[in-house]
Amino acid sequence: MQDSFQVKMDEFLPLRDVVFNTLRQAILTGDLKPGERLMEIHLANKLGVSRTPIREAIRKLELEGLVTMIPRRGAEVAQITEKSMNDVLEVRRAMDALCVELACERISEEELDKLKLACEGFEQAVKTKDAKKIAQADVALHDIIVQATGNQRLIQLVNNLSEQMYRYRFEYIKDFSQHDRLVEEHKIIYESMVRKDKDTASQAAKTHIDNQKRAIIKQIRLEREKR
Repeated sequence: MQDSFQVKMDEFLPLRDVVFNTLRQAILTGDLKPGERLMEIHLANKLGVSRTPIREAIRKLELEGLVTMIPRRGAEVAQITEKSMNDVLEVRRAMDALCVELACERISEEELDKLKLACEGFEQAVKTKDAKKIAQADVALHDIIVQATGNQRLIQLVNNLSEQMYRYRFEYIKDFSQHDRLVEEHKIIYESMVRKDKDTASQAAKTHIDNQKRAIIKQIRLEREKR
């Protein structure tokens, strides 16, 4: 088990929630890898807590589909499967297309300026070759578009799905060969929104997801072959 994550105390949150958030983030960013066993004693020692909040966190992560209970082995990080990825990306594809269509109509000049800066920020993050920084820049860019819809129910739905989406997005972003394509896709979406061209923006958003899907399937199959 890697030692690249640690518990970050928050005086406003109960310990069980802090432990849950820590383990969840470690799974979403790949610090805890698919198939890796989650041993209560090891995690408790590593995070400096008792086994009780670890056990509670694992139970909640299982409900979210991020942890799987294996007979005679215990808890392990859920595998990234083509089925689970398809389920998430099918929904996200439709929602992203709707978001850019609404944002084309409703985005303010100030938000367009923020989106332009976010596109530039993503391009700079790509140059660092740091997958976490790139993923954060990507999330920040898409959040501007989602907020620009002004539709609170849609914002809520996207946010609920975005944590699950992060895991697949991170797998995609780790493939450095895709970065130039990502930069270009963001540029097309931004320029379409400046022109208020809903059709081009919507198609670009769908293509953005379709390309992610193909790249992640390729990685899933490569991992399967290694095993």
